[in-house]
Amino acid sequence: MRYRAPARDAVDTAVFAQPPLSFWQTYLPWLKDAAWPSVEQLNSAWPEAAPERFAAQTRELLDDDLHYEQRIAERGLIATREANWHDLFNALIWLRYPAIKRALNAQQVTEIAVMGAKQRSRPQCALTHFDEAGVVVMVRDPELLADWDAHDWHGLFWRQRNAWKDGRIEAIVFGHALLEHALTPDKLLVGKALVFTAASGHTLKDVVAACAEGIASGELLRDPLELRPLPLSGIPGWHSDNANEVFHRTADCYQPKREGRRYPQPVRVNLS
Repeated sequence: MRYRAPARDAVDTAVFAQPPLSFWQTYLPWLKDAAWPSVEQLNSAWPEAAPERFAAQTRELLDDDLHYEQRIAERGLIATREANWHDLFNALIWLRYPAIKRALNAQQVTEIAVMGAKQRSRPQCALTHFDEAGVVVMVRDPELLADWDAHDWHGLFWRQRNAWKDGRIEAIVFGHALLEHALTPDKLLVGKALVFTAASGHTLKDVVAACAEGIASGELLRDPLELRPLPLSGIPGWHSDNANEVFHRTADCYQPKREGRRYPQPVRVNLS
């Protein structure tokens, strides 16, 4: 069933104090105030030199007959539906992670030139999955990958619970659809993750830069099978029930590994 976000005045504002939405405090007035932010307000947050701008998705805008991605690449215009949660979160992702968004857009446009506007290649599917539900994960302790590879969710989120608290593994939600789904309290969230291994000297900023570079170069997101499922609701503090061990035995977001499924090795981040 297609997810339907709650009306703005029906959102339980407590969700903005819980991950992943708690990481967006910079934009809290746009999320919590009674009135929706206007396209002009969203555009006011761009650096002056940014080549993109948000544009209200009107019939006049769409009459240019450009694909959504082509319009961004050719005109710098991001079609944005006003008073719409999905497009508001898309705008926030653009403002916070523009390098990844530009890399995704460039690759989408390259694929459209080959496939046309109505057919989709496997790289396009991978790019779209990540755009909508992507998570960037930094792993400093490679031993954690054994549990993840095996879909041993009890191990990854319960036995290794402290790893999520002490920085041995960290996750950044990139997919704007995931943020929209988080508007529903205690909804079980599952992301599609790109995984990076990093030494102690690296920061999440380094990993985000490596992610953008990998997508822009065409080394990443050539196939949806590159993406690992990550049940975000298992991360400590990301769901009200996950402080109890039984959650990690029974939660519906924890699915067994499909027979024959293999995940690619994480991307190694190197300090420049």
